[in-house]
Amino acid sequence: MNSPSTSVSAVTSLAPETLRSWVNEHQDLLVIDVRSAAEFDSLHIRGSYNVPLPLLSEHTEELAARLGSRVVLVCHSGARAERARQRLGTAGIDTAYVLTGGVPGFAAAGGDVVRGKSRWDLERQVRLAAGSLVMLGLAGGKFVSPKIRMLAGAIGTGLTLSAATNTCAMGQAISAMPWNKAAKEPTRETAILQLPAVTARQTPAA
Repeated sequence: MNSPSTSVSAVTSLAPETLRSWVNEHQDLLVIDVRSAAEFDSLHIRGSYNVPLPLLSEHTEELAARLGSRVVLVCHSGARAERARQRLGTAGIDTAYVLTGGVPGFAAAGGDVVRGKSRWDLERQVRLAAGSLVMLGLAGGKFVSPKIRMLAGAIGTGLTLSAATNTCAMGQAISAMPWNKAAKEPTRETAILQLPAVTARQTPAA
Protein backbone atom coordinates (compact mmCIF):
# COMPACT_ATOMS: atom_id res chain seq x y z
CA MET A 1 0.00 0.00 0.00
CA ASN A 2 1.31 3.41 -0.91
CA SER A 3 2.09 5.70 2.00
CA PRO A 4 1.12 9.38 2.01
CA SER A 5 3.95 11.88 1.78
CA THR A 6 4.39 15.30 3.25
CA SER A 7 6.35 16.50 0.22
CA VAL A 8 4.62 19.23 -1.78
CA SER A 9 6.18 17.84 -4.96
CA ALA A 10 4.88 14.34 -4.30
CA VAL A 11 2.51 12.72 -6.76
CA THR A 12 -1.00 13.81 -5.85
CA SER A 13 -2.93 11.23 -7.88
CA LEU A 14 -4.42 8.31 -5.98
CA ALA A 15 -5.38 4.95 -7.49
CA PRO A 16 -8.93 3.71 -6.80
CA GLU A 17 -7.52 0.49 -5.35
CA THR A 18 -5.46 2.46 -2.82
CA LEU A 19 -8.44 4.49 -1.71
CA ARG A 20 -10.49 1.31 -1.38
CA SER A 21 -7.78 -0.14 0.88
CA TRP A 22 -7.71 3.00 3.01
CA VAL A 23 -11.49 2.92 3.38
CA ASN A 24 -11.59 -0.80 4.17
CA GLU A 25 -8.86 -0.35 6.80
CA HIS A 26 -10.79 2.57 8.34
CA GLN A 27 -7.78 4.84 7.94
CA ASP A 28 -8.18 8.49 8.89
CA LEU A 29 -9.19 10.32 5.74
CA LEU A 30 -11.81 12.70 4.37
CA VAL A 31 -13.26 12.19 0.89
CA ILE A 32 -14.59 15.40 -0.70
CA ASP A 33 -16.75 15.06 -3.82
CA VAL A 34 -16.64 18.32 -5.82
CA ARG A 35 -19.27 17.39 -8.43
CA SER A 36 -22.72 18.91 -8.60
CA ALA A 37 -25.36 17.79 -6.11
CA ALA A 38 -27.29 16.00 -8.87
CA GLU A 39 -24.21 14.01 -9.90
CA PHE A 40 -23.51 13.20 -6.26
CA ASP A 41 -27.08 11.95 -5.80
CA SER A 42 -26.68 9.74 -8.86
CA LEU A 43 -23.52 7.98 -7.66
CA HIS A 44 -21.10 8.70 -4.85
CA ILE A 45 -18.55 7.04 -2.62
CA ARG A 46 -20.12 5.94 0.64
CA GLY A 47 -19.10 8.29 3.44
CA SER A 48 -17.93 11.08 1.12
CA TYR A 49 -18.97 14.71 1.53
CA ASN A 50 -20.44 16.75 -1.31
CA VAL A 51 -18.84 20.19 -1.64
CA PRO A 52 -19.43 21.31 -5.27
CA LEU A 53 -16.49 23.07 -6.87
CA PRO A 54 -18.18 26.53 -7.05
CA LEU A 55 -18.96 26.33 -3.33
CA LEU A 56 -15.43 25.17 -2.54
CA SER A 57 -14.00 28.03 -4.57
CA GLU A 58 -16.15 30.55 -2.73
CA HIS A 59 -15.30 29.27 0.76
CA THR A 60 -11.80 27.84 0.23
CA GLU A 61 -10.25 29.25 3.40
CA GLU A 62 -13.12 28.15 5.62
CA LEU A 63 -13.14 24.67 4.12
CA ALA A 64 -9.36 24.32 4.44
CA ALA A 65 -9.61 25.10 8.15
CA ARG A 66 -11.85 22.04 8.61
CA LEU A 67 -9.70 19.54 6.71
CA GLY A 68 -7.41 17.04 8.37
CA SER A 69 -4.12 15.54 7.26
CA ARG A 70 -5.42 13.14 4.60
CA VAL A 71 -7.86 14.55 2.05
CA VAL A 72 -9.01 12.84 -1.14
CA LEU A 73 -10.76 14.95 -3.78
CA VAL A 74 -13.03 13.21 -6.27
CA CYS A 75 -15.20 14.09 -9.26
CA HIS A 76 -16.09 12.23 -12.46
CA SER A 77 -12.74 12.11 -14.24
CA GLY A 78 -10.34 14.04 -12.00
CA ALA A 79 -10.39 17.42 -13.81
CA ARG A 80 -12.61 19.25 -11.32
CA ALA A 81 -10.92 17.53 -8.39
CA GLU A 82 -7.56 18.80 -9.66
CA ARG A 83 -8.92 22.36 -9.83
CA ALA A 84 -10.16 21.91 -6.27
CA ARG A 85 -6.70 20.68 -5.20
CA GLN A 86 -5.11 23.77 -6.70
CA ARG A 87 -7.60 26.03 -4.90
CA LEU A 88 -6.95 24.32 -1.58
CA GLY A 89 -3.23 24.62 -2.21
CA THR A 90 -3.57 28.39 -2.03
CA ALA A 91 -5.05 27.94 1.45
CA GLY A 92 -2.23 25.77 2.75
CA ILE A 93 -3.60 22.31 1.95
CA ASP A 94 -0.72 20.78 0.00
CA THR A 95 -1.26 17.11 0.78
CA ALA A 96 -4.64 16.57 -0.90
CA TYR A 97 -4.98 13.64 -3.30
CA VAL A 98 -6.97 13.48 -6.54
CA LEU A 99 -8.70 10.17 -7.22
CA THR A 100 -7.68 8.73 -10.59
CA GLY A 101 -10.70 7.81 -12.68
CA GLY A 102 -13.08 9.59 -10.34
CA VAL A 103 -16.11 7.99 -8.74
CA PRO A 104 -16.80 5.66 -11.72
CA GLY A 105 -13.24 4.35 -11.47
CA PHE A 106 -13.67 3.72 -7.75
CA ALA A 107 -16.92 1.84 -8.40
CA ALA A 108 -15.25 -0.24 -11.14
CA ALA A 109 -12.47 -1.13 -8.69
CA GLY A 110 -15.02 -2.62 -6.33
CA GLY A 111 -15.27 0.35 -4.00
CA ASP A 112 -18.34 0.90 -1.84
CA VAL A 113 -20.62 3.39 -3.60
CA VAL A 114 -24.19 4.62 -3.21
CA ARG A 115 -26.30 4.63 -6.36
CA GLY A 116 -29.33 6.84 -6.94
CA LYS A 117 -31.24 8.11 -9.96
CA SER A 118 -29.17 7.71 -13.12
CA ARG A 119 -28.09 11.01 -14.72
CA TRP A 120 -25.55 12.03 -17.31
CA ASP A 121 -22.46 13.43 -15.64
CA LEU A 122 -21.63 17.08 -16.30
CA GLU A 123 -18.58 16.37 -18.45
CA ARG A 124 -20.65 14.16 -20.77
CA GLN A 125 -23.24 16.93 -21.07
CA VAL A 126 -20.50 19.40 -22.00
CA ARG A 127 -19.25 17.09 -24.76
CA LEU A 128 -22.79 16.71 -26.11
CA ALA A 129 -23.44 20.45 -26.06
CA ALA A 130 -20.10 21.32 -27.69
CA GLY A 131 -20.46 18.65 -30.37
CA SER A 132 -24.04 19.67 -31.13
CA LEU A 133 -23.09 23.34 -31.49
CA VAL A 134 -20.21 22.49 -33.83
CA MET A 135 -22.51 20.36 -36.00
CA LEU A 136 -25.12 23.13 -35.97
CA GLY A 137 -22.52 25.66 -37.04
CA LEU A 138 -21.26 23.51 -39.91
CA ALA A 139 -24.77 22.64 -41.14
CA GLY A 140 -25.96 26.22 -40.79
CA GLY A 141 -22.90 27.47 -42.67
CA LYS A 142 -23.72 25.17 -45.57
CA PHE A 143 -27.47 25.57 -45.78
CA VAL A 144 -28.23 28.98 -44.24
CA SER A 145 -25.28 31.37 -44.16
CA PRO A 146 -21.50 30.92 -44.24
CA LYS A 147 -21.29 33.24 -41.23
CA ILE A 148 -22.87 30.58 -39.04
CA ARG A 149 -19.67 28.56 -39.43
CA MET A 150 -18.17 31.04 -36.97
CA LEU A 151 -20.12 29.20 -34.28
CA ALA A 152 -17.98 26.10 -34.77
CA GLY A 153 -14.85 28.25 -34.59
CA ALA A 154 -16.07 29.91 -31.41
CA ILE A 155 -16.68 26.54 -29.77
CA GLY A 156 -13.22 25.34 -30.78
CA THR A 157 -11.65 28.48 -29.36
CA GLY A 158 -13.62 28.09 -26.16
CA LEU A 159 -12.51 24.48 -25.71
CA THR A 160 -8.89 25.47 -26.33
CA LEU A 161 -9.08 28.21 -23.71
CA SER A 162 -10.81 25.79 -21.36
CA ALA A 163 -7.90 23.38 -21.63
CA ALA A 164 -5.30 26.14 -21.32
CA THR A 165 -6.86 27.68 -18.22
CA ASN A 166 -8.23 24.44 -16.73
CA THR A 167 -11.69 26.01 -16.47
CA CYS A 168 -14.97 25.34 -18.23
CA ALA A 169 -17.47 28.16 -18.70
CA MET A 170 -19.82 25.84 -20.59
CA GLY A 171 -19.75 23.36 -17.75
CA GLN A 172 -20.59 26.08 -15.23
CA ALA A 173 -23.51 27.21 -17.39
CA ILE A 174 -24.84 23.68 -17.88
CA SER A 175 -24.53 22.90 -14.17
CA ALA A 176 -27.03 25.70 -13.51
CA MET A 177 -29.69 24.09 -15.71
CA PRO A 178 -32.82 22.77 -13.92
CA TRP A 179 -32.10 19.12 -14.72
CA ASN A 180 -28.76 19.42 -12.96
CA LYS A 181 -30.28 20.66 -9.75
CA ALA A 182 -30.87 18.29 -6.86
CA ALA A 183 -33.80 18.52 -4.48
CA LYS A 184 -31.50 20.05 -1.87
CA GLU A 185 -28.55 22.03 -3.17
CA PRO A 186 -25.55 22.14 -0.80
CA THR A 187 -24.93 25.40 1.02
CA ARG A 188 -22.12 26.64 3.24
CA GLU A 189 -24.05 25.34 6.23
CA THR A 190 -24.96 21.91 4.84
CA ALA A 191 -21.75 21.22 2.92
CA ILE A 192 -18.87 22.84 4.78
CA LEU A 193 -20.06 23.16 8.36
CA GLN A 194 -21.11 19.48 8.34
CA LEU A 195 -17.48 18.43 8.06
CA PRO A 196 -15.84 17.17 11.24
CA ALA A 197 -13.80 20.01 12.71
CA VAL A 198 -10.11 19.53 13.40
CA THR A 199 -8.08 21.37 15.98
CA ALA A 200 -4.74 20.95 14.21
CA ARG A 201 -3.44 19.47 11.00
CA GLN A 202 -1.35 16.45 11.75
CA THR A 203 1.55 15.19 9.63
CA PRO A 204 0.34 12.11 7.68
CA ALA A 205 1.72 8.85 9.03
CA ALA A 206 4.18 6.98 6.87
